[in-house]
Amino acid sequence: MPKLGMQPIRRQQLIVAAVAAIHERGLNGVTMGDIAKRAGVSPALAHHYFGSKDELLAATMRHLLGEFALAARHRLADAAGPRARVDAILEASFAPEQFSPALIARLLAIYLKRLEANLRHDLRPLVGEGAVALARGIAAMIDGLWLHAALPTLHRSPDEALGILRDYVDGRLAAAARH
Repeated sequence: MPKLGMQPIRRQQLIVAAVAAIHERGLNGVTMGDIAKRAGVSPALAHHYFGSKDELLAATMRHLLGEFALAARHRLADAAGPRARVDAILEASFAPEQFSPALIARLLAIYLKRLEANLRHDLRPLVGEGAVALARGIAAMIDGLWLHAALPTLHRSPDEALGILRDYVDGRLAAAARH
């Protein structure tokens, strides 16, 4: 009989192990057995808690998105107005915790959809219907600049990447205001 209260602990262990295993072996190369071994549990127990690799990966993505959302919410709480809210999202995307090598799994499509939706919401009061195109452009810039900042061989700091991104956003908002 399992110990009472162990389910949340084991689930968290498996999620942390999944992030590390995905980083090491890639999303397609990781198996439930790899994740279970890294978490110090049997593959049968991993299946018991999540049912399948897909369910564990979905829970892992929800966990990662939750961490990002928490970081963004903290910044958004202090943001006054739509432009400051856009900056808060940009800052959350380039926060130090976003550059842990094990968090590369954040580049999945669900993350991008959520990012674009958040940007559209706060850009709409600033640029109206142009919010969709601008949100896509900003999301693409975040992805590209994030990679530049995450890869040490490209010699671009997160602060430099954030500056480039802010210049882009300022330029697009100024252009929208002129039209």
